[in-house]
Amino acid sequence: MVKVRNEKELAEAVSSGESEIEIEGNMKDVVFRIKAKGSVAWGVAIAAIGIAVVAVLASPTTAGISGAVGGTAAFAATATALGGTSIATSAIGIAVAAGGVSVLNKLREYDIKEQGPEHVILRKK
Repeated sequence: MVKVRNEKELAEAVSSGESEIEIEGNMKDVVFRIKAKGSVAWGVAIAAIGIAVVAVLASPTTAGISGAVGGTAAFAATATALGGTSIATSAIGIAVAAGGVSVLNKLREYDIKEQGPEHVILRKK
């Protein structure tokens, strides 16, 4: 089992196909909320995240992800579909760290095995 605390570590763990991932810190809440979204909301979010990732990769800024796409319709659609700007920023951050949105689809291939106050453990289906 691999432990992760940020978007980059999560992207690496999911991309490498880890069988179990323990998520600690604030990322646990983000992942829980991403996993809780239904198919329709996820479809809207993934399309918007794809556009936002292209914007970030095409014009990285020192303001970070939210600064690069914060005023765009793609970010607004992502935030609406996922239920908030912090979730949207993290989802976009995970996709940017992996170089694309496919990592988020792979994340949906994991089930929540255990949820506690300090962590979430995901298990690959």
